[in-house]
Amino acid sequence: MKRLAILFITVLTFASCGDEVEFNSPSIQGTKDYVLWKAEYFNAEIDINGYLTIIGGNNVETLTLKIPTTAIGKYNLGDVDSMEARFVDAEGREFSTNNDPPVGNPYTEYGYIKLDEIINNTFTGRFEFNAYDTDGNVVNFGGITEQQDPDDVNNTGEDPIGGGIFYRVPLTSGTFPTVVFTCDDAEEQTDLLQAAFNATTAPDLTYVNSADYIAACEALALSLETQRTYCGDIGGALQNRIDNLNACAFPCQIAVNNRITAEDAYENATIGNYFLACADYQLYLQEHRDFCGDPSGNIQSILDDLDCADDDNDGIPNIFENFDGDIDGNLDDPGDDSDGDGIFNYLDDDDDGDGILTINEAKDAEGNPLDTDGDGNVDYLDNDDDGDGILTQNETGDTDGDGIPDYLDNDDDGDGILTQFETGDTDGDGIEDYLDDDDDGDGQLTANENADPNMDGDPSDAADTDMDGTPDYLDNV
Repeated sequence: MKRLAILFITVLTFASCGDEVEFNSPSIQGTKDYVLWKAEYFNAEIDINGYLTIIGGNNVETLTLKIPTTAIGKYNLGDVDSMEARFVDAEGREFSTNNDPPVGNPYTEYGYIKLDEIINNTFTGRFEFNAYDTDGNVVNFGGITEQQDPDDVNNTGEDPIGGGIFYRVPLTSGTFPTVVFTCDDAEEQTDLLQAAFNATTAPDLTYVNSADYIAACEALALSLETQRTYCGDIGGALQNRIDNLNACAFPCQIAVNNRITAEDAYENATIGNYFLACADYQLYLQEHRDFCGDPSGNIQSILDDLDCADDDNDGIPNIFENFDGDIDGNLDDPGDDSDGDGIFNYLDDDDDGDGILTINEAKDAEGNPLDTDGDGNVDYLDNDDDGDGILTQNETGDTDGDGIPDYLDNDDDGDGILTQFETGDTDGDGIEDYLDDDDDGDGQLTANENADPNMDGDPSDAADTDMDGTPDYLDNV
């Protein structure tokens, strides 16, 4: 109500100057430098970006009012280019709210454009502003300046009822956009993109992904620029947020933190996670170098020495195939050929020469090598993986059908007697005892002849029913 009253008083002020405002007629007029100014022609345009421009003029002067949307609202002038009042005088001098006032100018407020109503493709509203040329001269619609009012010795800066109005100015060029983008839309968009940007550096992340950070930052910066366009930026808070993004350069300190985390993971890596840890370390060393610089060359030196390879593709990183204990990292020493076949481990896809490719030797769920027989040698370096006394290369198939291949099964025939205690072919049937589940050929399965009463796999306590010195499982009588 207060603003409507001001508009009404403004109209009365115009009328008191001798020019009657007829509300049934489109019009643009206002108090310019304390004198009534009235446009003899006027029109409104909407460009392809949805910007609204209202233009009015007479034979010698032109007034242009621009806002970035066709949404009802108030638009503050002087802080963003998308909101502008411009006046060209009879001498061709151009005054704009986008020009800075001279230093020490007492009137710091540029003014506003307020769109109050849109009816039948016409626009009604009001405006008030100070516009400056490049020499610091001012054109005033509704404000007081020391230059304009030298009698105001106290420089109170009290505005008279003034400014200007535009009333039902018709749209003559362009069309209303399908969706009118507003300041509220811009603020909502910025809030969402700020949250997305914050998520790229969330505390629970192991690493901050530089590509995600930069992409989210650039999207946020663009949204902040859009918000400035549609909302203005009195006080410069939005511009400060943009400046604080530092042109979306990835921060050196984050790159350093990533490298430290990756270095720790690399130094504690096992065979099962080494390839990932080494790749991460390599990446974050490179980013440390790229985002922070490397004047001493230390980072590049580490990169040059880093070995993430597996030259024989056996699943064992090169760095874990150095077995002779040297610290020079040389993989071509005699001690680095576990099976003595003349092929160094890092080039040998069967490191223990047991006929089972290293990549197929037993591993745990994390990909780390297993030691099936618990003898201190992991399977890919053990030529008797199950410790049953039979070399792995001589154990094929799954004799007892228990799902465990013989080379990993210490009781190949499943008769309850550990393979290491079964030698020879007792019943002469051509099947070695360790593969024969009826060692004596008497028709009774060894497992049913009480061959190991204490069930430790050692038949030294086997039953000998007839006490002839031959245990039952080997006695066919």
